[in-house]
Amino acid sequence: MKVLIDESLDVRLRQHLAGHDTYTVQFMGWKGLKNGDLLARAATDGFDVVLTYDQNIQHQQNLATLPLSVVIVDAASNQIDDLLPLVPALLHALSTLKPCTLRHAP
Repeated sequence: MKVLIDESLDVRLRQHLAGHDTYTVQFMGWKGLKNGDLLARAATDGFDVVLTYDQNIQHQQNLATLPLSVVIVDAASNQIDDLLPLVPALLHALSTLKPCTLRHAP
């Protein structure tokens, strides 16, 4: 699965998502893009899913029109120490994710 990690999450999360083709917004050169533009660019570039900490994205965007999925990471913060305990749940969410859906993880 081709995964894009939004700039709202710590980039070090990428190292812990083994088995997936994972990129960060920073690596792609898309830092600063607004959510709508970011999601459209990710879809055009063949990403299957965007991981984000942005809890409001589901209310700001019409996710049903995009050909990719969005996983909102429900963590105490977007810092790596709060994200690492969620890695098993994130990996499970990615492995069971249906195309073009919104999901909260864990």
